[in-house]
Amino acid sequence: MDIKAYIALSLTLFSIGIIGVLTRRNAILVFMCVELMLNAVNLLLVAFSKMHAASGIAKASVHYASDAQIFVFFIMVVAAAEVAVGLAIIVMLYRNTHSVDINFLNRLKN
Repeated sequence: MDIKAYIALSLTLFSIGIIGVLTRRNAILVFMCVELMLNAVNLLLVAFSKMHAASGIAKASVHYASDAQIFVFFIMVVAAAEVAVGLAIIVMLYRNTHSVDINFLNRLKN
């Protein structure tokens, strides 16, 4: 598959994620859109590492490809921890306010 297809797919997923973060009011949907953006970046990183390994430009290209994939794995681990903490905050918000509307958080400032 051509790298342009991966770039187009990643750009589409990232754009959907940004639109979702900017337009949604539900905190759970906002977290899902943030995860979509992280996965779009991960897809692009793996695609570029595979392209670099397949081109054979560097003698250690296999080493660089595995480094990028390990980096993606750590991004996924951090994203999973972020979701766990974020969902815990959302559950506590729902228990206290009976709503997961993000605009309610602005009213808590006063």
